[in-house]
Amino acid sequence: MNFFKKMYCRIFQGALRFVLPILPYREPKTLQNNDEVASTLKEHNISKILLVTDKGITNLGLTKNLEDTLKKNNIEVFVYDDTVPNPTTDNVNDASKMYKDNNCQAIIAFGGGSAMDCAKATGVVIAKPKKSLSKMKGILKVGKKLPIIIAVPTTAGTGSETTLAAVITDSKTRHKYAINDFPLIPRYALLDATLTTGLPKHITSTTGMDALTHAVEAFIGRSTTKHTRECALYAVKTIFENLEVVYKKPNNLTARENMLKAANKAGVAFTQSYVGYVHAIAHSLGGKYNTPHGLANAVILPYVLKKYGKSIYKKLWKLGVYAELFDKNTSYEVGAKLFIAKIEQLNKHLDIPTKLEGIKDEDIPTLAKTAEHEANPLYPVPVLYTAKELEEIYNEIKTLD
Repeated sequence: MNFFKKMYCRIFQGALRFVLPILPYREPKTLQNNDEVASTLKEHNISKILLVTDKGITNLGLTKNLEDTLKKNNIEVFVYDDTVPNPTTDNVNDASKMYKDNNCQAIIAFGGGSAMDCAKATGVVIAKPKKSLSKMKGILKVGKKLPIIIAVPTTAGTGSETTLAAVITDSKTRHKYAINDFPLIPRYALLDATLTTGLPKHITSTTGMDALTHAVEAFIGRSTTKHTRECALYAVKTIFENLEVVYKKPNNLTARENMLKAANKAGVAFTQSYVGYVHAIAHSLGGKYNTPHGLANAVILPYVLKKYGKSIYKKLWKLGVYAELFDKNTSYEVGAKLFIAKIEQLNKHLDIPTKLEGIKDEDIPTLAKTAEHEANPLYPVPVLYTAKELEEIYNEIKTLD
């Protein structure tokens, strides 16, 4: 990267870090059960809500208990369950139409990251109906209060119940972009471990690794605070202690609860301290090939950490020592490499592949440009890379034809 672009990126990131303490971040209020969801809605005089989810969730009947509780409290529920992985502008437009047609007053996001993103973007369209979603991509372009959003995560991974971001794919161009603004942070979050016990094993594993990626990228970046570092440390330690447990013993509620808390803390960490090239690359693959986000992050994470090299040795060492993966007398370099090896080992135990299928050689230059454009200058990464340098990672992670 040339000197002037590098200076621009670092000055931009430095300015964001400087104002970080005064920005209006907030953490959603945690609700304990369905009755608290109902009472919260009644406190706000809400009698009609839009529940945004996906077919997989409704087919499993996961929303039934909540719907029944709301109906008993005279709250009408309108369900939009056509959300797809990597939600599209068509999803958002259809959900917002259902909201308006039924005079809804609030939104419940029920599911994983895709449902959360769709629900948040729907709130954006409701708040600013005259502006297209694509015009609000980037940071701080919404600037208007959204309807109340209650997030109900069914995966312990995305942390979307804490974040100010919604990632949407344009239905026509397949371009994937993020909308980032403080009104998108849900007002409330219901953390119910019982909702996660029926997840397919591959969803449990990849969403858990998604949470680990959030925590690691937030911690190694150049825009951390004491609070985000504490959240990231807690998340990394808790995930290493519990993810393999829930993968092998899906009904272990204690471990499930721990994973929900870890994902929540990781979400707080990256909401304020951002992510890095792992996410930028994963987003490009999700937009182009619909690659599941958690799977992409899990595979890409070790490759990017290795590429950063010695610039992150000390930080990875701190994570590893806190997670009790090795002794504090281990050197920074050895500890960092052990930490990466532990990630690779965890991936293996979770049956996550070391490479991603379907990446085409002819697509790599465009994918790399997309990732570079997303990451620079916003993400406070340890080392700045050009699109050409990012191409090396795509070539490393793709399966051989």
